[in-house]
Amino acid sequence: MTRVHDLFTEQGQSPWLDNIRRGWITSGELENWVSRGVRGLTSNPSIFQKAIQGSAEYDEEFASAIGGGLDVEASYWQLVTSDIRAALGILRPVYDESGGLDGYVSVEVDPGLARDTPGTETAARALDEQLSAPNLYVKIPATAEGLAPIEQMIAESRSINVTLIFSLNRYAEVMEAYLSGLERAEGDLSDISSVASFFISRVDVEVDRRLNAIGTPEALALRGKAAVANGQLAYARFVETFSGPRWDALVTRGARVQRPLWASTSTKNSDYPDTLYVDELIGPDTVNTLPDSTIDAFEDHGTVARTIDSDVDAARAVIASLAAVGVDIDDVTQLLEDDGVAAFKKSFDELLAALATKAEGLR
Repeated sequence: MTRVHDLFTEQGQSPWLDNIRRGWITSGELENWVSRGVRGLTSNPSIFQKAIQGSAEYDEEFASAIGGGLDVEASYWQLVTSDIRAALGILRPVYDESGGLDGYVSVEVDPGLARDTPGTETAARALDEQLSAPNLYVKIPATAEGLAPIEQMIAESRSINVTLIFSLNRYAEVMEAYLSGLERAEGDLSDISSVASFFISRVDVEVDRRLNAIGTPEALALRGKAAVANGQLAYARFVETFSGPRWDALVTRGARVQRPLWASTSTKNSDYPDTLYVDELIGPDTVNTLPDSTIDAFEDHGTVARTIDSDVDAARAVIASLAAVGVDIDDVTQLLEDDGVAAFKKSFDELLAALATKAEGLR
């Protein structure tokens, strides 16, 4: 057994893989990740851009799609859904063995729809129906415009991965959308699952940039602390939300908690430990979705211990200290949401442009 296995068996945290490649599917490498303790898989437009542009593994299927009359965007979605469908099959045994807790594979709606409420709803429903697997998560960005589609998809008994959450206030709105969707759903709720993807490392990148600009000893002492504190306070909100009479009434109908999922967990600053955003965010009823390099690092020298709620008061003190030196965490998280939406759309657009060029060559 590995440290990755121990995260789940000892601490109740599910480690997922934050990557997908055609070669991993065809070579059996994805099965190997599962045997090492990976219990789910996430993807996003940036991951698919790197996978498709970074190898020739997709060229044959792309040429066939273009030759069959599909346009570039439809061909892209064929490549994506082919990978997702294959990954769903590989992870299905984990889903069955865990009683629907894990074994999920996530695919994101068109990132250009992040500010389009009806477009997001239509796209999410279409993806869910096209792939039609019990262990599928359709990813919807947690923009203000995404909240209504999240609630509606849950009300329709569809399982959703809510992505690009940075702020505690938005996280509260996401949990409310989940609860409201469950209350609207009919009958037994045990087949409805959801995770809320709370982004971690990018918070430190932006906060540290501001602290460096301030430059005082008090400011510089706070570097590398904001992201973990933000995640730990999110977990406290999760525990508070999924308790009490309202939640208890849903549990009688079979409802599952919407687990917080720690996303963007690779360390961006080489001065920080490469397992920082794993070691400091371990706790029950959580998911940590990890790039393959971070999984390797954690297996080698990570620490398996409950840390997520070891000192919530200290986390609150960090956020208060940031405000005291002039860092507005609400401004930080809004900027990161806007940048995240733009980055995923940029990856999507750049990949379509590259595929268009390749299609011209094929023609």
